[in-house]
Amino acid sequence: MARIAGIDLPRNKRGVIGLTYIFGIGLSTAKSILAEAGISEDVKVQEWTDDQLTAIRTIINDRVKVEGSLRSEVQLNIKRLMDIGCYRGLRHRKGLPLRGQRTKNNSRTRKGKRKTVANKKKATK
Repeated sequence: MARIAGIDLPRNKRGVIGLTYIFGIGLSTAKSILAEAGISEDVKVQEWTDDQLTAIRTIINDRVKVEGSLRSEVQLNIKRLMDIGCYRGLRHRKGLPLRGQRTKNNSRTRKGKRKTVANKKKATK
């Protein structure tokens, strides 16, 4: 079982895909890590030797910010935006989309479940 940065990598996947299970490592970063370690992208995770695994671990620890430290940095960046009161910070605070999307019809993921508002009853004469 390959365990890197506190994540158990899936054994039966190709190495380049297995590395993307780590938060902060995408496809291009995974390819560059494997190229630097001298491992083929097509070799599955279960076929990695201990030497290859340690090489990958050292590269990730030295050059890439992953998992907990990256998550905390992202949260601090969001908190900073909210504290200075910029547009993106206000949108974060209100729970609305912040990259220019329309909110009249869509954006249910950010806004949550619909909150139905009833109409006012008209007074009878």
